[in-house]
Amino acid sequence: MLSESQNIEYKESWRDEYLKWICGFANAQGGRIFIGVNDEKQVIGLPDAKKLMEDIPNKIVNYLGIVEDVNLLTEGEKEYVEIVVTPSSMPVAYRGVYHYRSGSTKQELKGLALQNFILKKMGWSWDDMPVAGATLNDIDRQAIDYFLRKGIKVGRISGDAYTSSTEAVLRSLNLITGEGQLKQAALLLFGKNPKRFFVSCDFRIGRFRNDESDLITQDVVEGNILQMVNRIIELLRSKYLLSPIHYEGITRIEQLEIPEDVLREAICNAIVHRDYMGVHTQMKVYDDCIMLWNDGKLPEGIDQEKLFAEHASQPRNRNIANAFYKAGFIETWGRGINKIRQGLKKMGLPEPKIENHISGTLIIIYRNGGVNGTNGTNNVGNMSETKLTEHQRFILSSIKKNPLITGKEMSETLSVTQRTIERDLAAMQKAGIIRHEGKVNAGVWVVLEKPQKKDRPQIRN
Repeated sequence: MLSESQNIEYKESWRDEYLKWICGFANAQGGRIFIGVNDEKQVIGLPDAKKLMEDIPNKIVNYLGIVEDVNLLTEGEKEYVEIVVTPSSMPVAYRGVYHYRSGSTKQELKGLALQNFILKKMGWSWDDMPVAGATLNDIDRQAIDYFLRKGIKVGRISGDAYTSSTEAVLRSLNLITGEGQLKQAALLLFGKNPKRFFVSCDFRIGRFRNDESDLITQDVVEGNILQMVNRIIELLRSKYLLSPIHYEGITRIEQLEIPEDVLREAICNAIVHRDYMGVHTQMKVYDDCIMLWNDGKLPEGIDQEKLFAEHASQPRNRNIANAFYKAGFIETWGRGINKIRQGLKKMGLPEPKIENHISGTLIIIYRNGGVNGTNGTNNVGNMSETKLTEHQRFILSSIKKNPLITGKEMSETLSVTQRTIERDLAAMQKAGIIRHEGKVNAGVWVVLEKPQKKDRPQIRN
């Protein structure tokens, strides 16, 4: 006898409520239930084993609508019953309730978990479902053209597709049902106003200092998810991340501190694989890391170790993933995570961290070599060891109050030339007291005084 597990259950005697366990096994990976065996795996026998051989199969058919093998076994003079449950390709309910075997426990499926389970059993994904009341008038032709240009450029769409009608393009992507209804993926990918149909489909970015209560600035990116990726990258480049300048010969190079292809891969993963019945996607930018969270946990049985190894792609939203693939934004071989790892390694940055967090998936990408919530000391100043002028103290105070303040605004307040402020700002940056992130006229100032050690902030819904 094997120990109780995901696939094995022992019961001393039969009760009709054990039909719930059979239901749970059928909805999961199948399993075996032994009647007449105690928890110590000792056969205690059944006085009515032969009668149960008739009753149990009938009850399984009548209450669950499935047929399973029921076997009579013996050990010495003791008789016991084995019920062999095979995985069902269709959802199975007991008295209108769906049960599921997870680990060594039986769970009752409700709400979103039940909806996702039924979709999976039927071979559908959430984005296959039609949207009542949506028409082709809700589709943005410019978004369709953007998709076609991208796909044609990478050779995944035929060049003559650019002259296709909107309906033809959507049908080629399987985004219209047999009854002519638009699928949910169509509105998310190409909708003029996806938020009309999906209230939490936006992407939110925030810049924080030490914890999530210390918000500096934030943005909400809305619109169709296909063009959303570019808008997010532009925001990160202009406002949230550094672009250190270096020269190759006489060519000035401004490369993002985190490679753009790494950011694109991470953002695409979050958008493609998220659960759109949950809350919005969140990106939190700290001094030492970026924390990107999307609703929807990793596939069952998948963790960081398996993600880092060779694995097959398991998209949560197949239609969305297909469109992103056709546009050249992602691959279909499960190589995205390793592309992120390789890109970070090339820049000398640590490996990312990926885990289930609350109801979703969290990826942490470290900046400046920071790991486990620590900052690299090469870019952090110590105000207690730095003697500031009166102007510089005013600048520091102004930045703390308003990280978006400009040199011109500070010069007008102090009644000095803008050039004077710029010299002070340059000296304070060189001393490691402040740092400017983003473009010259559209970035944010960050104070780099060494903070007290705090626990790594958490993503919260």
